[in-house]
Amino acid sequence: MQRREFNQLLNTILRPDSIQDFCPNGIQVEGCEQIKKIVTGVTACQALIDAAIAHGADTILVHHGYFWKGEAQPITGMKKRRIAALLNHDINLFAYHLPLDVHPAIANNAQLAQLLDLEILDGLEPVANSVAVKGRLKTPMSGEQFAQKISTVLAREPLVSLVRDELIETIAWCTGGGQGYIDLAASQGIDAYLTGEASEQTIHSSREQKIDFFAAGHHATERYGIKALGELLAEQHGFDVTFIDIDNPV
Repeated sequence: MQRREFNQLLNTILRPDSIQDFCPNGIQVEGCEQIKKIVTGVTACQALIDAAIAHGADTILVHHGYFWKGEAQPITGMKKRRIAALLNHDINLFAYHLPLDVHPAIANNAQLAQLLDLEILDGLEPVANSVAVKGRLKTPMSGEQFAQKISTVLAREPLVSLVRDELIETIAWCTGGGQGYIDLAASQGIDAYLTGEASEQTIHSSREQKIDFFAAGHHATERYGIKALGELLAEQHGFDVTFIDIDNPV
C-alpha cells in the first residue's frame, strides 16, 4: 500500500480529527513510498527503532511518537539520533496518541477493559470522546483481589491505595498518565480509579475522598491498543505486522 493511502486508512480507523491532541497524529517522519512490513510498539524510542531496522521494517507505528507541544524544537542529541536512524533507513514513523486511547474497540482503555473484565458504561468526562471512562467490574471483588488480578494479567505489581472495606463494584480508568482524573471519579461516587501513573497528591486524593486507587504502569497499561491496531491491519488488510515490546518500568 502507498504511504498516503496507508495514512488515510489509519485516519479512517482512528479519526484523529475528532479529538484535540498534544502532538501530530498520523505520519510524523516520512520514509519509503510502499508500506509492506510494519513494526508496532508503545514508544518510538531508539531501542524500538533499532529493533525495527533489524527486523527489516519499512514502517513503525506507535502510540507515543514525537513533536509534543511545549518541547524544545531543535533536532539535536537524542532527537537527532532517532530521526537520523529513521531517515537513513527510509523508515516511516506513524503515531497516534489520544485517538488510540478513545477508540471504542481497539483503544487502550477498551483493551484494558477486556483484559481486566471491566464493562465500559460511559465517558468519565461530560464531553464526547472522554479520555477517561467509567463502568463496573463484571465480578465485584475486594481491592486486594483486584490488585492481584492486575498483577497477574499485566505482569506488573500495581501501586495501590486501598481506603474502603467494601467490594469494588464501580470503577473509572484511564491508561497512561491519567492520575489527574481521580478527583472527577471521586466526585461521581465511584468506588475505585485505575490508571498508569501516580503523583504525590494522588494518594491524598484517594485517602481523603475514600476512593480506592491503582497505578498499574504507564507502559504496562498502554501496550494493548497499539498491539490491537497492528493485529487489525494484519487480519483485515494483509500487512506483515510485528509487535515489539520495549519494556519500561514506569
